[in-house]
Amino acid sequence: MLVFVRASVLYRASSPSQPGEWGRGLASGVFDALVIGGGIIGLWTGLDLAMRGLRVAVLERGVIGGETSGKFHGLLHSGARYAVRDPVSASECISENRVLSRIASHAIEDTGGYFVALTREDEEYYEELSKALRRIGIPFREVPVEEARREEPELNPGARIVIEVPDKVVYGRDMVVSVALTAFREGALVLEHLEAMEIRSAGEELVVRLQDRLRGDSVELRARAVINAAGPWAGEVAKRAGVRAEVMPTAGTMVVYPRRLTRRVINRMRPPSDGDIVVPYGSSSIAGTTAFIVEDLENVEPVEEEIEFLTREAAAMLPRIAELPVARAYTSIRPLIRIGSEPEKAGREATRSFQVIAHSEPRGFFTVVGGKFTTARLVAEKLGDTVAKYLGVGKRSRTSETPLAGQDPYQELRELKNIDGALLQRVLDSIRGGMDEERGRLAAYAALHYAVTAMSRKALGLPTA
Repeated sequence: MLVFVRASVLYRASSPSQPGEWGRGLASGVFDALVIGGGIIGLWTGLDLAMRGLRVAVLERGVIGGETSGKFHGLLHSGARYAVRDPVSASECISENRVLSRIASHAIEDTGGYFVALTREDEEYYEELSKALRRIGIPFREVPVEEARREEPELNPGARIVIEVPDKVVYGRDMVVSVALTAFREGALVLEHLEAMEIRSAGEELVVRLQDRLRGDSVELRARAVINAAGPWAGEVAKRAGVRAEVMPTAGTMVVYPRRLTRRVINRMRPPSDGDIVVPYGSSSIAGTTAFIVEDLENVEPVEEEIEFLTREAAAMLPRIAELPVARAYTSIRPLIRIGSEPEKAGREATRSFQVIAHSEPRGFFTVVGGKFTTARLVAEKLGDTVAKYLGVGKRSRTSETPLAGQDPYQELRELKNIDGALLQRVLDSIRGGMDEERGRLAAYAALHYAVTAMSRKALGLPTA
């Protein structure tokens, strides 16, 4: 069955202080832009374009933030990790670290980070690293080893040099839902379980044929521009538009331990390599990561050898990790820009920056390759600039200066109108104000996630189950 939707778009109420109240309901006309991919870059892009006054929908084949954006190690980069080999990415990271800390502090823990030299080779890298940090403008200070050990007692007592950098922790689900909620309040639809099967030209518009993975029906949406922000799957989406986009899908495994051993992020003082970071994420510690190019994006799982290797490397920095049981491990796929010719090295050599491609055919089709969770807002801003220029829209990006919604997920749920689940609201109300309020925030974000995506599907007349 094919359902043709010329477009149904919700418009924000005139008073932004009343989220969930929507203008006059449905209005006909094509979308200005459809964003394929509901990871953090796709969501930021939907928000950026909606804030420029465009009619936007974000289309995700599964669940927003369910793939790469929900499976990284939780580091909000200071840029120090890339300062020597990838200064462009390093500069982007420190800039976005500051922006996100200002507009989304509720999703960020300002832990700070240590780079630790354990060997003579690590010590020799310090001079190169410190010069690069100064050149880029990433603040750092050398910390006496005795002071570092007092601050972080689990640190290897054999540490030779320690420097402190402004690494932070970003809570992925909190950020993903906050961006989605803000985009929704700005008038964007956030649609799940719709897979883009074909993108074709139709005069001055593009038609996207979607498979509704909940019901099996086909749905067609029209737009003046289509943005391919499908991350590791961007190459496949480009094929469905009849064009090429070079993506180097690079997998990385992370290991979770059921105890938080440090306050700060701990990095090995050496060029970026496998097993050189431990991130304190909530009450856990996450060690990472590996890097290897993959061809089958649907079937990537951690292997025992990786888990053992990452544990050994993490224990070199924090010996206590070797005594902890492994809670679990997971693998994520990064959408890197292809560089170099040696597959075994390419994953580490590839830049962590990004590239925006404006395809000549089909006209109005754009692809983004690369980028990171830390730099996703910046990627979306540059994408937004390109798409807005194509559409003849002069409004500039405002995401860098606009605080995200979602700071209090309990209150946000109360303010959303037309949300199903009064019983759920009562349960969440019972958590707030009690001993589990902080832990219950994740449940509140999950409820917001459901509310935004369910209301978006309903706006197009699509079932939620």
